[in-house]
Amino acid sequence: MEKLWWNNREIMNLPSVTIKQLLESGVHLGHKTFRWNPKMRNYIFGSKDSIHIIDLTQTLEMTKSALQEVHKCISSGGKILFVSTKKQASEAISKIAKDTSQYYVNHRWLGGMLTNWKTITNSIKRYKKLSEDLKKEVTGFTKKEVLKMGVQRDKLERSLGGIAEMKKVPEMIFIIDTNNESLAVKEAIKLNIPIVAIVDTNSDPTGIDFPIPGNDDARRAINLYCDLMKQTILDAQKNISKQDIKTIEENVKKEEIKSKSEEKVKETKKEESKKKVEVSKKVDKKEKKTTSIFSKIKKIASKKAK
Repeated sequence: MEKLWWNNREIMNLPSVTIKQLLESGVHLGHKTFRWNPKMRNYIFGSKDSIHIIDLTQTLEMTKSALQEVHKCISSGGKILFVSTKKQASEAISKIAKDTSQYYVNHRWLGGMLTNWKTITNSIKRYKKLSEDLKKEVTGFTKKEVLKMGVQRDKLERSLGGIAEMKKVPEMIFIIDTNNESLAVKEAIKLNIPIVAIVDTNSDPTGIDFPIPGNDDARRAINLYCDLMKQTILDAQKNISKQDIKTIEENVKKEEIKSKSEEKVKETKKEESKKKVEVSKKVDKKEKKTTSIFSKIKKIASKKAK
């Protein structure tokens, strides 16, 4: 473990990593030279057998700086969302998130998962309700309905299970394979959420706050990244005092109350607008009736005059 001071009071016990470890895990192996992204030129050491070799001296330094930012985020009470929907990383992503009480997306990134958070919360509520209904011994539903509900629950669980307890957008995102998770990158950039990401030789590092040049396909490399992240988060969580936890919980409650009050205000506004529309419709009907009555009276008067 590497000890570092932060804020003149807390010590960062960052996990130690060496170039030897990176080499053994295959972090240096990039993609075929014809598949490269020119924006990754500065992070490439050279090529061998038509495969780009990543400069591990840069990877080592950038990994350390990224881990420092992760430590700061967790120490200040922030939460991290782990994102990777590729087969090699999906299991590792869910495991580290569960072990460190963070959030994850490892099946499919739904459009608007961050930028349209209110809609996603409704889907999460639906998922939780289905789970509760299916857990009850006497559900009051037919077998066909239960099977249908089970299918819906499983579908929602794959997409939203990892963020079911997420009350708001995360303070940081960790991504493996930015090409595969381009939607997540775009949404995080739009909301100014810091991104820590593994960028391979075919990736675009533009917009990534803390890029880590490295192999994003090999399981050993992915396991190494996740292990380093896990050790960093667990150490950072030790620095959160009981008082800090209380303040964090209070802030979360305040945000929940605020969001609920905003929803109520919106609902009342909608109801008021509906009432106004109904009143205007009634007024229009009355006016139409009066005009029709007047027209009838005029017709009768004209007939009598004749």
